[in-house]
Amino acid sequence: MSETTIKSILYLNGVNKTFDGFKAINNLCLDIRPGELRAIIGPNGAGKSTMMDIITGKTKPDTGEVIFRDQIDLTRHDEADIANLGIGRKFQKPTVIGSLTVWENLELALAGARGVWQTLFFKLSDAKRTRLEAVLSQIGLAARRDELSFNLSHGQKQWLEIGMLLVQDPQLLLVDEPAAGMTDYETLETAKLLKSISQHHSVVVVEHDMDFIRALDTKVTVLHEGSVLAEGRLEHLQQDQRVIDVYLGR
Repeated sequence: MSETTIKSILYLNGVNKTFDGFKAINNLCLDIRPGELRAIIGPNGAGKSTMMDIITGKTKPDTGEVIFRDQIDLTRHDEADIANLGIGRKFQKPTVIGSLTVWENLELALAGARGVWQTLFFKLSDAKRTRLEAVLSQIGLAARRDELSFNLSHGQKQWLEIGMLLVQDPQLLLVDEPAAGMTDYETLETAKLLKSISQHHSVVVVEHDMDFIRALDTKVTVLHEGSVLAEGRLEHLQQDQRVIDVYLGR
């Protein structure tokens, strides 16, 4: 199935999840189109992390549909399967290896799920080397390719980890609070990076920083008590009394 014929890269319908009597996800419905950049906001406890866990197979929903590329039922797959299907997730805290250079981190990510010996003797083809060079340039770290990633700033480590996902060429990226702990400059640069990535990949971003959401300049979904409260452009949501009451007014 080609990208041009796919209606939804990710489709959640009637998804529910309860933990020890607490309903973390409540009849959640979400539709992400191919090539879309979508921002997800909401108060603590709104279900954002649980939603991401369900999409990536870390948590199974009690009921509901979670469909990738119109036809793949993600509830039937585990985390490793889902990653191999083309869904990449970046957590809030960077997990780059500080003792490796920027280039080596990207190379290791490209080596993927090989065994230890296969990874040690993994050789880059010309095409893969070109791919790494392109990603290195896209994340703005070409000048620091041979530097240990331990020496990078917090924001640069976030960019490197995004790059480590990109080299695997996922169709959908899930990015969790990328702007947390960043400087104002890094925040704006990260918004630019994600917007550029969305030209070739679908991207879902969970974030609290309203300046960052504004810089993304894209459709926003507001979660509250495990379901969608409202959707639209940020400037419209800022006028929605329901959104003001549960989130923006806090």
